[in-house]
Amino acid sequence: MSERTKSRNPKSHSSPSSLHFNGGTLTAKMARKSFLKPTLATILIILACYAFFNTFLSPIDPNSSNLESSLSFDSTKSLSLASTVSDIRDYPANLPPVKVYLYDLPRKFTYGVIESYLMARDSLKSPVKDVSTLKYPGNQHSAEWWLFLDLIRKERHGSQVVRVLDPAEAELFYVPFFSSLSLVVNPIRPGSVVGNGAIYSDEEMQESLMEWLEKQAYWKRNSGRDHVFICQDPNALYKVIDQVKNGVLLVSDFGRLRDDQASLVKDVILPYSHRINPFNGEVGVEGRKSLLFFMGNRYRKEGGKVRDLLFQVLEDQKDVIIKHGTQSRESRRMATQGMHSSKFCLHPAGDTPSACRLFDAIVSLCVPVIVSDHIELPFEDVIDYGKIAIFVDSTSAVKRGYLSKMLRAVSTERILEYQQELKVVKRYFEYEDPNGTVNEIWRQVSLKLPLIKLMINRDKRLVRRELTKSDCSCICSNRTGTISTL
Repeated sequence: MSERTKSRNPKSHSSPSSLHFNGGTLTAKMARKSFLKPTLATILIILACYAFFNTFLSPIDPNSSNLESSLSFDSTKSLSLASTVSDIRDYPANLPPVKVYLYDLPRKFTYGVIESYLMARDSLKSPVKDVSTLKYPGNQHSAEWWLFLDLIRKERHGSQVVRVLDPAEAELFYVPFFSSLSLVVNPIRPGSVVGNGAIYSDEEMQESLMEWLEKQAYWKRNSGRDHVFICQDPNALYKVIDQVKNGVLLVSDFGRLRDDQASLVKDVILPYSHRINPFNGEVGVEGRKSLLFFMGNRYRKEGGKVRDLLFQVLEDQKDVIIKHGTQSRESRRMATQGMHSSKFCLHPAGDTPSACRLFDAIVSLCVPVIVSDHIELPFEDVIDYGKIAIFVDSTSAVKRGYLSKMLRAVSTERILEYQQELKVVKRYFEYEDPNGTVNEIWRQVSLKLPLIKLMINRDKRLVRRELTKSDCSCICSNRTGTISTL
């Protein structure tokens, strides 16, 4: 029997010395194995790192428009991933639209609010028979009207949600109460509500809405988690906000809401509807002779106190137009002219962190200068606001000469870059655009569905207990940014 055969025989009894001196064979093999293991591990780690960097950090193909087109196979059948950032809205395009049930609320919560508003101003004498003749009054908080119109429209295209008529099929339930309009009817209503009822009361309307909802089987089923409410005015639904806080809230900011009521996790930030006509010209600075423009109420409360300080440091600055103005047709005309002829438009906080002038500036291609330390902005998963706006903390902005010096240092080339980006994204802020704000709001709402399902299932199995801190369903955004002491 050969020596090799003997060495493989498990019954052979070799001494330790024979294991070491048998031509060095076993020792060499053991050395090679001990060397190969770390070597192979190192090679595998290098290959894994290469695959990771090649997959996730390689240049992104801006022409890829959806998930299907971003997954391509070469001739060797190897898979490559090319993500798109040019329009992330297309990512879920191959997923089925979310099924939404539009509650058929009693008329007083929708068209009745419009009629009450118009009757309070003597522009309507009695309820109308044909509701199609009614037009939503006002502009700033008209998102509730646009979303309602979109869902009742027979032909709907390009939306991430589809209306279903059977609530048993629905994944989400939309409550179309015109809460922002109801709020402003309240203080000016001189006579009766529609018909011969009592004086209009927004608080009573909110409570009546909840009484109606609490009778609905689908509201009780999941404690309202799968319900969507619009409360765009900062004070809308304030009376019942704790009763609806489990749902998806469509808000303009979190200025009047507590951490346990609203968050970026479960809610959607909406843009105000712009009040002035969009700028339809090309990018350029030739016709924009003013450096900075602002027109609005000088005196505000809470976070808006910075406005008066900005007036004080900017009033005498060359090429800076800053005017006190209130809501009127003439003010809108002057604001349109001013924004269309200025390079930068000032956006200080109002009574709450956001205000409609930001969206006026965007559609005017007037580069926004945002002085609002705690602002939340719409659609930030698709819009990089650093490319369309300049952010200045309140403490720096109110220093005399700071803003004007900083803005004068911005080159013409950089201004043109801002304007070009504004032109690309302004459709997101135009409710009238078929591919604009409304579709984007529904996309944002549809993205909340996985979290809603998670929380519903979680609620079914958790033991109820007293919480010493906010539940994870109400996690709010990080509010530890720059804080101004004014």
